[in-house]
Amino acid sequence: MAKYIISIDQSTQGTKALLFDETGSIMRRTDRPHRQIINEKGWVSHDPEEIYSNVLAVVKELLEGVDKECVVGLGISNQRETSLAWNRITGKPYGNAVVWQCARAVDICARVEKAGAAEMIRQKTGMNLSPYFPASKIAWLLENEEGAKEAAERHEICHGTIDSWLVYKLTGGKEYRTDYSNASRTQLFNIFDLKWDEEICGLFGIDPANMAEMTDSDACFGETDFEGLLPKKVPIHGVLGDSHGSLFGQGCLQPGMTKATYGTGSSIMMNIGEKPTLSTHGVVTSLAWKIGGKVNYVLEGNLNYTGAVITWLKDDLQLISSPGETGKLAKEAIQEDNLYLVPAFSGLGAPYWDSEARASVVGMSRTTRKAEFVRAAVECIAYQITDVVLAMAEDAGVPVKELRVDGGPTRNDYLMQFQSNIADAGVLVPDSEELSAIGPAYAAGLRLGVWDERIFGKLNRVSYKPAMDAEKREKKYAGWKKAVASVITNK
Repeated sequence: MAKYIISIDQSTQGTKALLFDETGSIMRRTDRPHRQIINEKGWVSHDPEEIYSNVLAVVKELLEGVDKECVVGLGISNQRETSLAWNRITGKPYGNAVVWQCARAVDICARVEKAGAAEMIRQKTGMNLSPYFPASKIAWLLENEEGAKEAAERHEICHGTIDSWLVYKLTGGKEYRTDYSNASRTQLFNIFDLKWDEEICGLFGIDPANMAEMTDSDACFGETDFEGLLPKKVPIHGVLGDSHGSLFGQGCLQPGMTKATYGTGSSIMMNIGEKPTLSTHGVVTSLAWKIGGKVNYVLEGNLNYTGAVITWLKDDLQLISSPGETGKLAKEAIQEDNLYLVPAFSGLGAPYWDSEARASVVGMSRTTRKAEFVRAAVECIAYQITDVVLAMAEDAGVPVKELRVDGGPTRNDYLMQFQSNIADAGVLVPDSEELSAIGPAYAAGLRLGVWDERIFGKLNRVSYKPAMDAEKREKKYAGWKKAVASVITNK
């Protein structure tokens, strides 16, 4: 009998379900968007109940006409730092989830920094103190959502990242777990001791006893039948944060291998092996995963606005009607134009970490038209990723000569060639965009014996090589650095 693996990819914009056969091929995919709830203060939220409802909806559609008896397991990838809290008994959320882009907890971070704890937190978690991470987001929920603090005192609360919420809901409230990749992104997890850090939790007013149970990334997180959609319960294996999932799916299993995910934001990761190295160049250290009982670490830089810049061009500025137009317009732009867009709409992530910085357009002239503006928006994606790649290379002590990439914007050949040019590295684009879903599917299938390590050779890739002379590259990148410096507030 055939063996199928379902993979759920719960991302910032929506939820996908993918069905993999025993060869690791994607048989079909279904997806559904959810609301982006943005208030007058610019706070970004998601409705957890809507997200879970969408999970069931996409799986129901995915399984239409499929022999459901063949489904043997489930993998999950999730938008990572997005944080929520819910009642452990009733399963009802306390308010909406605070999305990773949202900096509403900046005052909580300021309070912790004033206590002199920022460097201690970096030394234990590998990450600079920032409202980007769940520690302050969970603290904000406990302090501001009605009933949350009281439930926490009674140990009747669950709080954490979307993976924990989905595992809880899919298992009918029986399991409250998270994996090592997601835990390492909370800023509450000691990446050296591999446990929730009591001192850091205390600084944020969080009881570590209320945190999710740590589970190996490929272990069993419980069983689900998707509320009756399957004839029998199947195990949940392969739970990974979306960026970690794509690192695993890309086959970046050895130290020095690097990938970049182009989504709403971007995650750039370098596998650094089984020993952690703290960054001194503005990126962070976290766990890649714990698989087969072994931990792998990564250097990582996160960007708030990469693919979201293209969405902004389309939905807000209405300069384009579809993302596919950007490549053609970028090629039509005046090549000598020196326009730069710094997309600090909600601050700057790695390697600058300035939550107060705001977006800016630099170098506009009388010859600046729509094409030049669109090109600047496309190029700012590659510039930001190059910032992070260079920072990681400094920390690791080795240049990055190959970048494995994934995500929707990788279809843009102008962007991919410019990325190769400005980073001075080869860029490898796989024939599938679904790396965030492929990673946990591969992990689940490996653990369940559906396939073996040869599965990592399945992806076909298009290769881009640097084609810009060094002088031009240096001039263009220097212009970008100058534009970024003009918006930095934490100088």
